[in-house]
Amino acid sequence: MNRERNLAPNPAEILGLPKPAWAGEDVTMLYDMATKFLEAEIAPRYEEFEKNEIVDRDCWKQAGAAGLLCASMPEEYGGSGGTFAHESAIIEALGHVGVDGFGIALHNSIVAPYILHYGSEEQKKKWLPKMATGELIGAIAMTEPGAGSDLQGVKTRADKDGNHYRINGSKTFITNGQLANLIIVVTKTDPAKGAKGTSLIVVETDEVEGFQRGRNLDKIGLKSNDTSELFFNDVRVPTSNLLGHDEGQGFVQLMQQLPQERLQIGTGAIAMAERAMALTIDYVKERKAFGKAVMEFQNTQFKLAELKTETTIGRVFHTASVARHIAGGLDPVTASMAKYWLSDLQGRVVDECLQLHGGYGYMNEYPIARMWRDARVQRIYGGTNEIMKLLIARSL
Repeated sequence: MNRERNLAPNPAEILGLPKPAWAGEDVTMLYDMATKFLEAEIAPRYEEFEKNEIVDRDCWKQAGAAGLLCASMPEEYGGSGGTFAHESAIIEALGHVGVDGFGIALHNSIVAPYILHYGSEEQKKKWLPKMATGELIGAIAMTEPGAGSDLQGVKTRADKDGNHYRINGSKTFITNGQLANLIIVVTKTDPAKGAKGTSLIVVETDEVEGFQRGRNLDKIGLKSNDTSELFFNDVRVPTSNLLGHDEGQGFVQLMQQLPQERLQIGTGAIAMAERAMALTIDYVKERKAFGKAVMEFQNTQFKLAELKTETTIGRVFHTASVARHIAGGLDPVTASMAKYWLSDLQGRVVDECLQLHGGYGYMNEYPIARMWRDARVQRIYGGTNEIMKLLIARSL
């Protein structure tokens, strides 16, 4: 009764929802293509990646060749010319196939957009095509040992030295940290100005000295996603690697891009919730207890009825949020609501689904066990859910 880990449920089949208006034929085709690629190339090796706590670099290049990197970047920069609807299709495929630790979502819809929106023409032409092929793997270094959700507390400094910056500081919990060779570093170019002294500077790790990777951090879940400490010891980069025309724009740039990051987290959340539902419905129909299928017990039916209702509400909210974002109207408050509510929903759904698996749900051979571990961090990164509530409360 051990379910295949690469089962990719169709949300429309599980929830009976119509396809959203933004999911046109091209988005549907991309979802199908991404699902087939992930099932064929990533899922069979996923246990290996979980054990090694990193996805092989060659998988990134395969994903690039398959068109799964930088789908929303313009074609002139090597992308596919899509929108966040296309990124959402890829993120949902990751969740439905069950390979959530493959860090292409951050690369695609967090790192690349910073370069697109704030980079010079030269920067975009230099970096984005290589990100689209997987030659460059992206990361963004925000969090520090003493600064997490409070980005104003960043201590990493970038001091001007002629036509270069000298970067000194340390970062932690950096997604893609072991593999990334293009890292957007949140720095203070003028610590006396607080948030207004924050700048984003791109570090190409293959071209500098003084950059060190620390441990590949030992996490509870998302094992296959390398997450690292990074150290910058007098790392010299050209001043032309600054994102934006002037120093001090970093905090505003972060605030402008955080809504998409938070919507991305919500996208992964609803996809995992749907997969948990699909796996659990299959399980309780097959598993027997007291001479009948577990699905026949009223408690099971009521629990799944509640979960289906809540997951449907989550999917409808997600669909509306993506539509607003594509139209340019996703405000930070709604993005915060999507991040906190959908990741909370994900945790509840996965936990209840594990309970319906009984003792087998606690066994690592069943996908629901790993999903339970992987889901937990969603309420922490991208700004904790407590911070999301604080941001929402400020709008009242």
